[in-house]
Amino acid sequence: MIQDLIIDGLLVIIIFACLFLFKIGKRNETMTRKQKKNLQRIFVATVILLVVQTIGVRIFAFFGDNRWLRLVVYLVIYYIIGNDIVYKAYKGIRNGQVFDENFLMVVASLGALILAVAENGDYMEAIAVMLFYQVGEWFQSYAVNRSRKNITELMDIRPDHANIEADGQIKQVDPDEVMIGDIIIVRPGEKVPIDGIVIEGHSSLDTAALTGESLPKDVSIDDEIISGCINMTGVLKIKTTRLFGESTVSRILDLVENASNRKARSEDFIAKFARYYTPIVCIAALALAIVPPMISYAFGNDPEVYTWIYRALSFLVASCPCALVISIPLSFFAGIGGASREGILIKGSNFLETLSKTDVVVFDKTGTLTKGVFEVVAIHHNKKAREELLYYAAYAESASGHPISRSIREAYGKQIDTTKVRDIEEISGEGVVATVDGRIVLAGNDKLMKRFAIDYKDCHSIGTIVHIAIDNVYEGHIVIADIEKPNAGKAIAALKDAHITKTVMLTGDKEKVAAKVAHDLKIDEYYSELLPQDKVTKVEYLLAQNKKGKLAFVGDGINDAPVLSRADIGIAMGAMGSDAAIEAADIVLMDDDPLKIAKAIRISKKCLRIVYQNIIFSIFIKIMTLILVALGIANMWLAVFADVGVMILAVLNAIRCLFVNKL
Repeated sequence: MIQDLIIDGLLVIIIFACLFLFKIGKRNETMTRKQKKNLQRIFVATVILLVVQTIGVRIFAFFGDNRWLRLVVYLVIYYIIGNDIVYKAYKGIRNGQVFDENFLMVVASLGALILAVAENGDYMEAIAVMLFYQVGEWFQSYAVNRSRKNITELMDIRPDHANIEADGQIKQVDPDEVMIGDIIIVRPGEKVPIDGIVIEGHSSLDTAALTGESLPKDVSIDDEIISGCINMTGVLKIKTTRLFGESTVSRILDLVENASNRKARSEDFIAKFARYYTPIVCIAALALAIVPPMISYAFGNDPEVYTWIYRALSFLVASCPCALVISIPLSFFAGIGGASREGILIKGSNFLETLSKTDVVVFDKTGTLTKGVFEVVAIHHNKKAREELLYYAAYAESASGHPISRSIREAYGKQIDTTKVRDIEEISGEGVVATVDGRIVLAGNDKLMKRFAIDYKDCHSIGTIVHIAIDNVYEGHIVIADIEKPNAGKAIAALKDAHITKTVMLTGDKEKVAAKVAHDLKIDEYYSELLPQDKVTKVEYLLAQNKKGKLAFVGDGINDAPVLSRADIGIAMGAMGSDAAIEAADIVLMDDDPLKIAKAIRISKKCLRIVYQNIIFSIFIKIMTLILVALGIANMWLAVFADVGVMILAVLNAIRCLFVNKL
């Protein structure tokens, strides 16, 4: 009586849950067509089952309590709720893949029906096994779909079309049709379809889907622009520099879509476990049904065949490895998806697993910990005013394309009147000599000063020193340096908080420059004046030293491809447009914020923590349930609740990997 009330209560809960989910699905369109169909089937079967449970006794009594009528009614319900599982089991047998969860459920539920017919017992248990299994499968499917939908929305950067300008007309074309050098128009609210350079207009771009950065990025004429961003304000004319298939958006989408092909060791373990586990439990269930009755019969006791077959069928229900097979790949998928939302692209779950074991992080300096661009950081002058010294230096350097010259002009910040400059001579490796406003200006290093016998002053500041002399009189010098990124120091501290035991910096810069950066950022070790091949040698040396954990190398992805490939895990910084980065690195950060490195490590550790939780929890409950069923302490009801319940809990736990924004 109490069991019947519990069953009726569960059926009512399922009916109301279905109605609620119908409402949610209709309002938010969060279900696929298949999920809606399956939910309708569960709802219909549950309603019929509840009706049969409550008033079926009277109906069957009216027909003389015909057992075959009862069987037909329950078979109809069974068909409604379980026909797809039966078909999947049949397909598996036909394709030689017999031992899967569908086969186990069909054998167990049909076996329970046969036992009920033989003993003229209750058919409810056999139907309920399939019903609750389908409820669990539906929730698993819904959870997976929601995680995929969230990732798809977050990475919804694929453009639908491109607006191309031809013969004074604008027409929409497929992005694949746009050639390099074509002019495309991007209106406000549209996605940038192809990488290119802005030739007209200025605007703000929403780059959140690519970088996880909420602040808009301003662009104007001559700025490079990457596909996948959303144009927010002005109309932009862009000259394309890549084909659509080679553009940033295509490479990113390909990377994310193929991430699931690279499986972690945990996933491989679960796949192998399921392959051997299922046949073993089937053999064990068969032995449970045959061996004990034979032993009882041999000793002259009642073999209790029905009891042991029932236990064997319950054993099959309890043995389904659904929680493991579903939740582990889902955990990695959700972890990769959550990371992509934060602008961290991980090429596969194997790299996510390796990253979680990282305890040494090696950095390239330029472009990774520093901005990779020269800036004026100090001006030391004699009698001339600071602005006047910068004026003469900027005009003298006005014709040079050297990065040092560009940084001086940018610091000056005003339009240069080229009519004021003449007789420019650039001396390779030393500097420039020019006439500015009729005065001879020397701008260069100490070699240039020595060439013209100028008595200059040494500077103790770290950086490149540009000495300035006017009419053979020394007037001062300008200090130019590659400045540290604002978050570089915080990034190193965050890595320490993430239990990274050692940080190392490799650079081709001079000892004095490297020492200052390492000191400022509190980096444990540094190696300076290295050639590209020397960096590979140093990484191999550090790998040999670090035998227990894993080593990650972080570089800008352009000149560091050999080192990125050699490290246990290669991380490319700020490399959205770099082919070398995406090819060589295992993880690509979509902006140049070094703080994302620590976040990537925290995401990987959270994901692996959840994976191990699911493995331990699922196997423990599974073993305990199998023992209880084999001993006759637990029946088929407990077996199905244990299976479905553990699966739902494991899937919900796996979905936690998707939520990484607060890490």
